[in-house]
Amino acid sequence: MDFVIVGQQPWDTEIGSNCKNIAIEISKKNRVLYINSPLDRITLYRDKNNPKTKRRLDIIKGKANGLIEVQNNLWNLYPDCMVESINWIPSTVIFNLINYYNNKKLSKSILKATEKLGFKHFILFNDNEMFKGYFLNDFLKPKASVYYSRDYMIAVDYWKKHGEQLEPKLIAKNTLCVANSTFLADYCRKYNPNSFYIGQGCDLDIFFRKKTQPEALGLANIKRPIIGYVGAIQSIRLDKDIIAHIALTKPEWTIILVGQEDDIFKASDLHNYKNVIFTGNKPINTLPDFINAFDVCINPQLVNMVTIGNYPRKIDEYLAIGKPVVATATKAMESFSDFVYLAENKEQYITLIEQALGENSDTLEQNRRSFALKHTWENSVKDLYKAIENTLSDKN
Repeated sequence: MDFVIVGQQPWDTEIGSNCKNIAIEISKKNRVLYINSPLDRITLYRDKNNPKTKRRLDIIKGKANGLIEVQNNLWNLYPDCMVESINWIPSTVIFNLINYYNNKKLSKSILKATEKLGFKHFILFNDNEMFKGYFLNDFLKPKASVYYSRDYMIAVDYWKKHGEQLEPKLIAKNTLCVANSTFLADYCRKYNPNSFYIGQGCDLDIFFRKKTQPEALGLANIKRPIIGYVGAIQSIRLDKDIIAHIALTKPEWTIILVGQEDDIFKASDLHNYKNVIFTGNKPINTLPDFINAFDVCINPQLVNMVTIGNYPRKIDEYLAIGKPVVATATKAMESFSDFVYLAENKEQYITLIEQALGENSDTLEQNRRSFALKHTWENSVKDLYKAIENTLSDKN
């Protein structure tokens, strides 16, 4: 099959991307055209000196080729068009009228590339791009269209403004929807009965068990047990009260938080607690060393509409090393319930951490690791193929 993949993140993004991982996995057996988000006018104004912006402008002006072969079976397209920045428009009706012409421009650029590559009866895969991808089905006329939900985007102000009205309609008009969490699959199923959970792939090659002492990480004279967290330390995602409750209830425990803090966490009272250590941001290749030094890993998630549907990739990283994990209970965490201790409140965090410390064993560690290692991009894409095949066969 041929796939055209559109999404929010361009190929030249520096951060990790589900969509890029999926594109690479699909390209092992199919041809893939990965579409970068087109340059918009506000980005040109704000970042005109950015090399990435200059490259896109050169392509629009015809000074450079926008179709790049990344590897065998995989091409990346820099669209040769500029779209208008329209999210400031208060009326969703007017927004969508102009968005129609933005989509028309983008589609024209995509169709030139598909014609050049000989893509005819392709599958359109939309990675949560509810605006720039809203009308692509109408213009590209794919064999089938897939909407991929990986975050509850309409909980974020930028997407909520028009997305509350538009995303349900977009979900409904796609052939099928797939999601990386059961919460998001249920959300999509409200508007499209052909909605499937396909799990999440993780790159776990560097996450394996080894003996690591805190001293080797620059953390001398640390009292055990060590309760640890690795990841972004953001007030919109983490519950400070849970961390404070653990620290105050168990002063004999050491809590280590590894990651970049936002301003609210930087100003929090947690910095005054003697048994709470903030390490700051650390290189990704050192994160397994910190996890190996922990006795119990935690994910003290704040439950809100931003976080409730998220697939917790860090849980897989903890489990791949075999560590006992205590996490906040959410809909997305239900599929981990056999391998993770799920806490309903801050008081349960204490009880479950004590339980995790008391019953840990080599067998439990190996079971956790075996479970986490099933969460590969290969398995996720296999479920994607199955969802497409089942939906198309039902329609024929």
